[in-house]
Amino acid sequence: MGVERKPLPSASDLNTLAVEQTWHFSGELSDVTEARESAAVFLGALRRMQPPSSPDAHDDVLLVVTELASNAFAYAPGPFGLRLRAMADTVQIAMTDTSPTAPKPRPADLSGRGGIGWHLINAVAEQTITVPEDAGKTVHAFLPW
Repeated sequence: MGVERKPLPSASDLNTLAVEQTWHFSGELSDVTEARESAAVFLGALRRMQPPSSPDAHDDVLLVVTELASNAFAYAPGPFGLRLRAMADTVQIAMTDTSPTAPKPRPADLSGRGGIGWHLINAVAEQTITVPEDAGKTVHAFLPW
């Protein structure tokens, strides 16, 4: 009696698409725009390798990057970092800042004083996770691509 063995997967059977880039910002207001523009360049390159699964995916990622960078500037004075990682059909956004306080929803102020960013992030992200760090926190948001 012989034992039937399954063939080992070949390299062509593996999904090796994992693209990642990290940026560090000093914490100036202009860094919010720079974070968004850096993310747009990353997504443009990603689009050429793997088109997004929905027409809104590109804009959703940029929205989350902008909101997280704005929150880092407003609530965590000092430098912040952005890492984007694309794996298969997901884009992971990781924003590290100097505040140990986890983001939380607050009532929206429609007169222009904010309160909608965290709601927007959670509306478009499949999942958000906040991880405490030695000198602050990292907010991870996972969005479909």
